Amino acid sequence: MKIAVVGTGYVGLVSGTCFAETGNHVTCIDIDEKKVAKLKSGQIPIYEPGLDVLFDRNIRQGRLEFTTDLKEGIEGAKIIFLALPTPPGEDGSADLQYVLRVAEDLGPLLNEYTIIVDKSTVPVGTAEKVKEKVALNAKVDFDVVSNPEFLREGVAVDDFMKPDRVVVGVETEKAQKVMETLYGPYVRQGNPIIFMDIRSAELTKYAANSFLATKITFMNEIANLCEKLGADVDAVRRGVGTDSRIGKRFLFAGIGYGGSCFPKDVQALAKSATDAEYDFKILKSVMDINAGQKLKLVDKIEAHYGKDLTGKTFAMWGLAFKPYTDDIREAPALYNIEELVSRGAKIKAYDPEAMENVKGVIGDKIEFASDEYDAADGADALLIMTEWPVFRTPEFKKLETLLKEKVIFDGRNLYELENISSLGFKYYSIGREVV
Repeated sequence: MKIAVVGTGYVGLVSGTCFAETGNHVTCIDIDEKKVAKLKSGQIPIYEPGLDVLFDRNIRQGRLEFTTDLKEGIEGAKIIFLALPTPPGEDGSADLQYVLRVAEDLGPLLNEYTIIVDKSTVPVGTAEKVKEKVALNAKVDFDVVSNPEFLREGVAVDDFMKPDRVVVGVETEKAQKVMETLYGPYVRQGNPIIFMDIRSAELTKYAANSFLATKITFMNEIANLCEKLGADVDAVRRGVGTDSRIGKRFLFAGIGYGGSCFPKDVQALAKSATDAEYDFKILKSVMDINAGQKLKLVDKIEAHYGKDLTGKTFAMWGLAFKPYTDDIREAPALYNIEELVSRGAKIKAYDPEAMENVKGVIGDKIEFASDEYDAADGADALLIMTEWPVFRTPEFKKLETLLKEKVIFDGRNLYELENISSLGFKYYSIGREVV
């Protein structure tokens, strides 16, 4: 099948590459000429484990192509995916200007029946707006479909190739049959393709991400209560997570959620509720709590050193919002850097993948290390912001010789209390006693 993907951001590039992997001919379209030139030369602009293998193979075999020309890119395409940015506006609403602009441009370029798919995360009612824009100048029949993505950064290739479910909002049986054929190779193990009305499909993505953000936030509140009551959040997590009605995932306490999806999706759903004159109290609380949770370690640092951190240097392990990605959008590390530097502290940071992205945002405000031990060399204490595997079993003896003091502030609860205590470190974590 010939497919076009408009937008080569995270969702567009992963989707296009994975569609090509099952034998489709995919053309990815982007207005950024430099980005397209790099993609044509085999350079991937994002870090995503496993994507490079599929990307290289499908370019080499001629199934994956890139262009800046919309007309050229959609020529002969049976399905056109819109994988365009929908950044949050000042009021939290999703900005649809890029989606609607391309939709209007597509109308006069269609020369046969085509399915136009909203792959971007968009609020309820967007498909109707897209349909109106395309119809302004379209001379042929077309369908607009909602097909939200559920890709987790760090495991996006597996999520796409072996999805838990595929959600598709359709209006016609014709569009449903084509989408069923397209996704058939990805659900051979029996996971469902769930067809529904378009508005429900649009809402499903926001509902899923907002629920997961709420689950994380609830556990962080339990962690904060554990500190007050002398309980251990890890024990509580195990006790709660083994209940099959609740499940084990998204119950790890820490310094809040970040990334490209949860923050903006929660905001957008809250804004949609407000527009519908519904007071979505839980989501308001989730946003407020998460904003404070991101700076939870600063409270612990202040309790240990005082408010004035002039002359203190902190090693920071992790900058990305989660491991296995270079994404720093809404990363707790950035909020902590801003707060600590404002109090006079110096930061020496290391992240396996995200340092270049952070440099692009904050410049030389902090120092960047060559590895985790270089970051710790001469620092007063260690701060852990991201749970990269490389940080889980460090050489503590070596760390002891590098740090001025044996103090660790851990925002991801990487170490067992008994073990870290036996090594003589002063250890602050989330929802557990200080040892």
